[in-house]
Parts: sequence; structure tokens; C-alpha cells
Amino acid sequence: MKNLKMKLVLVMSILVTTFTYAQTKMVGGAEMYPTKNIVENAVNSKDHTTLVAAVKAAELVETLSSEGPFTVFAPTNAAFENLPDGTVETLLKPENKKQLQTVLTYHVISGKINAKDVVAAIKKGGGKAELKTVSGGTLTAMLDGKNVKIKDSKGNVATVTIADVNQSNGVIHVIDTVLLP
Repeated sequence: MKNLKMKLVLVMSILVTTFTYAQTKMVGGAEMYPTKNIVENAVNSKDHTTLVAAVKAAELVETLSSEGPFTVFAPTNAAFENLPDGTVETLLKPENKKQLQTVLTYHVISGKINAKDVVAAIKKGGGKAELKTVSGGTLTAMLDGKNVKIKDSKGNVATVTIADVNQSNGVIHVIDTVLLP
């Protein structure tokens, strides 16, 4: 009986580990755990060091660590590098904190919206879906084949490169372009 209990405990342990691993996604060389919040996961992604630095400079760590839920369209370092020279440096200056907060919260939607929900909204909207951002702006989601695209108010279009990175307080969708209000 004791041997059976040990085997059962081992099997349950393997199942829990497998289930947890199956729920994680790799982003920037790091596993993103659904039991951690947006900030706790983002700090481990080598592809999001600029975003993390910006979140810290904008003093949004506490907000994005809160209960949420939030949907975050998270631009990669390469996306930030595609901005005009000096843009990131200017935004990171303390005197531009309010502007940086606006840019960052333009990437955040209140509530948890998975990719299937975005696609369903696009189809229901006849090819486009408007998403209200935390900053008060609007993003337009659309499909290009099977790829979800997000268009900002300036006409910039980002592609979702990794969807549905679940967090304890929402979901992250990795994008290849910085969205501007």
C-alpha cells in the first residue's frame, strides 16, 4: 500500500509538472509562467529589456503587477530600435514621464483578451475590431491571412508574433512594432 501511495504521488507530481510546463510559453529565451504576473515574467525576456526599462521609468511596475486583468501588446527590443533615432532616449528622460506613460498604456487593454477573442471580434466587425486602450486611445485589430495585425492611430501596423502568453493578471501578445497614440 505504501509503495502504491508513493507511485501515485510520483504520477501526480509528473502530471502537475507537465501541465504547468504545457501552460508556459518561451519569450525572449525565458519561460513565461501563467502563475507569475506581467512584470515578473517580462523581466526575464531578453527580447523585452527596453520595454521593461520603459515600464520602470514610467513608474508603471506597480500597476502592471496589480490584479488586472490586462491585455498587453508587448513590443520587442527590435520594435523599439525601429523608432526614429533618439526617440527611446527622449521618452526615458524624467521630464517626459507623462508622455512615456501614455505611449506604454496605449499598448494595454483592460481585461484579458485572448487571440481567439480578438479574431472573433475581427470577424464580427467585418474584418476589423476596435480595441480601447487604457490610455483612452483606440487600436484597430485585423487579419492578414492567419496573422493578427494591430494598427495604431498613426497608421503603424504591428504583427502579433507570439500570442496568448498567459499571466496571473492577464495576457501578453508579443508584437514587432511600437504602437503610437
